[in-house]
Amino acid sequence: MRIAAIQHDLVWENPSANFYNLAPMISKASDSGANLVVLSEMFSTGFSMASEKIAEKQEGESESFLAEQAKIHNVWIAASVPIKDSENELPVNRLIVRGPRGESHKYDKLFPFTFAGEHENYRAGNQLVTIELLGIRTSLFICYDLRFADVFWELAPDTDLYLVVANWPSTRREHWKSLLRSRAIENQAYVVGVNRVGQGDGLLYQGDSAIIDPLGEVLQEASSGGEEILIADIEAERVSEVRDAFPFMNDRRK
Repeated sequence: MRIAAIQHDLVWENPSANFYNLAPMISKASDSGANLVVLSEMFSTGFSMASEKIAEKQEGESESFLAEQAKIHNVWIAASVPIKDSENELPVNRLIVRGPRGESHKYDKLFPFTFAGEHENYRAGNQLVTIELLGIRTSLFICYDLRFADVFWELAPDTDLYLVVANWPSTRREHWKSLLRSRAIENQAYVVGVNRVGQGDGLLYQGDSAIIDPLGEVLQEASSGGEEILIADIEAERVSEVRDAFPFMNDRRK
């Protein structure tokens, strides 16, 4: 699988402007031979707590944009969207994966970021999700989930690749970079972390997106705090090779 991690800026709470800006980047990623294109957390709005304003219905404009781009470019696309899927409950921060033939998968953020009040505006998900994409067993996570190693451990035996989409502020950028590598090293799996850049709601985002292999070696990383497309090839066989050579996970105790 060839992955394109798109590190991009966002126009605050303005989906149409973000669609306009992202469409050429998705096209460029496709032209580079990518099979899977990964965007950021809340890719069309920014990490806004105005859930009553920005949350969309299922199959709303943001998900429709992802589905359309997947079909046009014959790729898989992953990104997070605020979704209102219940009349009686808070919306969810949902990682949506759309395929070129209408395939659809979803994961609701397990750990809302209470430090920013996310738990007051979005309800927590209750299910871990692993899907198979082009022969790669792929587990889905969103931003703050990255701090909770136990859920990554739980999925490790059946995971080749962890996707982590984020809006992770620059004030804690070293945490982001260290945790991405840690999740790869301790679970002997690929990790793709896609973070936004620019400013939103008074916060600065530096990006630091990266694609990391099962030994913790960085295959690709953003070279600046600006928009970039990171491209890397990954193979399920590489995960098996690393785990066979260094069978550390066999020594885990529950």
